[in-house]
Amino acid sequence: MSETDLWTLATIAGLTVVTVLARSFFFISSRDWALPHWAQRGLQYAPIAALAAVIVPEVVMAQGSLIETWRDARLFAAAAGAGYFFWCRGAGQAVLGTIVAGMVVYLPLHLGLGW
Repeated sequence: MSETDLWTLATIAGLTVVTVLARSFFFISSRDWALPHWAQRGLQYAPIAALAAVIVPEVVMAQGSLIETWRDARLFAAAAGAGYFFWCRGAGQAVLGTIVAGMVVYLPLHLGLGW
């Protein structure tokens, strides 16, 4: 076995130990854990921030650079979806309707006009 293989195995073993400890740390303690109020409040926004970090670059970028034309179906689909969401905000089907509204605009522009 070469030295590189030993370092690779040691790294994998070390990362495994760290992962198991980090994930089971809450089970090892005998008392309950409570996050501070500021941390609980911050975690409420984490899913929204993560979703925005994934969606926004996908809408405004193509092949690693900003889109240079308004003739992009993603822009109009995102605007239609956002418009529907804010229009039907209190409705129970707002999320599904947002997806459908975006796709109803996106598909004809992308498939029909080639945008």
